[in-house]
Amino acid sequence: MTRTIVLLEGDQTGQELLEEAVRVLEPGVIRMDLNFLRFDLSLENRRATNNQVVYEAGKAMREYHLALKAATITPEQKGDVGSPNRILREEMDAEVILRTGRRIPGVRPIAGVYAPISVVRMARGDAYGAKEWREGEDGSLDEVAFRTEKVSRRVCRAVAEYAFQHARNTGAKVFGGPKFTVSPVYEGMFKEEMDATAKKYPSVRYEPQLIDATFALLLATTGEPLVIPSLNRDGDLLSDMVLQMFGSIAGSESMVISVDDDGEVDCVMAEAPHGTAPTLEGLNRANPMAMILASAGLLSFMDEPEAKQASRAIYESTLETVYDGTKTADIGGTANTDEFTNEVIRRVRAKLEVWSALS
Repeated sequence: MTRTIVLLEGDQTGQELLEEAVRVLEPGVIRMDLNFLRFDLSLENRRATNNQVVYEAGKAMREYHLALKAATITPEQKGDVGSPNRILREEMDAEVILRTGRRIPGVRPIAGVYAPISVVRMARGDAYGAKEWREGEDGSLDEVAFRTEKVSRRVCRAVAEYAFQHARNTGAKVFGGPKFTVSPVYEGMFKEEMDATAKKYPSVRYEPQLIDATFALLLATTGEPLVIPSLNRDGDLLSDMVLQMFGSIAGSESMVISVDDDGEVDCVMAEAPHGTAPTLEGLNRANPMAMILASAGLLSFMDEPEAKQASRAIYESTLETVYDGTKTADIGGTANTDEFTNEVIRRVRAKLEVWSALS
């Protein structure tokens, strides 16, 4: 991993919050120099370049391995530029999306949940990018809609492998899975890879569940850390629910990960799991927590000890800021966006100064 981070600029509050995260990554804060390579992925520029800027950004990601992405607008009308996320995931050859719900200090979770829950989701394939069409008279009761979906064994294996690695590293249990009883060929392929990977990691607890049971049982879980491998569509739904169980979707980062054939991470794109919040644009009220955590998550993938130390300092400082009462309105506080970031920066500087004195 290099010290160059590809910055993927976005729209509305997405761009505003990206700049807040960049403030935290300044050398005067984290005590290390980073190089930023910027690409304008705003809707306006994607339209102006017919998405060429997205492909150029994807190429840069493959070269430098690390990217921090702002939220972007996806236009709804057909024939427009669409979402850049699909292009970026394909260009970086991503297989895995990791989102971890964790307790936000001072924010009351739902159903008493307090142990972390990580959703390890397929980054491509399944319902996303599927071919769709209709047959029959338009609007008639005989009209039928079709969709062809696919998953590859490569992606199934990468998700299973990463899920068990993550569970091993965090002391969690691998829990959940696809609806393989209804779909033994399609979803069964994923279950085969989960079962095979479980044999490679005998020290990791493994409790496979059908996806509907997984949703239901999550509402009854409290104290056991979980890692849930999932199909693309299932994981999209599941991760939103899991993050909200802990009080706010803004309380966690989203990591899009490419894994090589040896199971090693070779490219990472970090982002916030929420959207552009157009009603908050320009008001200095949006919550920067997820984007700041995304920057911390990105640093954790760098090899240098300074980067890993800065990552820990940002994680701790962000959560401590909330614990001590500096919170934005969405999690019960009154702080402005920049006030929250300023407090995180103050704490990161203090931690790194103290840690250097003790080392």
